[in-house]
Amino acid sequence: MTEMSPTFPQKNRKPRTCVGCGEESPKKALLRIVRNDDGTLSYDPSGRAQGRGAYLCSDITCINNAKKKKALQRSLKVQSEGDIYEKLILALEKVNNDESIK
Repeated sequence: MTEMSPTFPQKNRKPRTCVGCGEESPKKALLRIVRNDDGTLSYDPSGRAQGRGAYLCSDITCINNAKKKKALQRSLKVQSEGDIYEKLILALEKVNNDESIK
């Protein structure tokens, strides 16, 4: 008698859309920005924080396009974006520096 391994249904992973350029990519390839309960925006490196989220490509041009179009303000329904763009650029530079060291 052959032993059968249980089959699990495959998860349907939907691609996320960058608010800066409109490209669809897997969730792990994008930066997630979250609107918290108090209305502030923050970068969510884990991708699991509670709150309404929007995604940006890991590219400075997409971040600048989103800033120019006020894409985060529109998609997350906030009045002011604060300094989230500068924080994203710094986080992206830190990730790029960490990868270049390896």
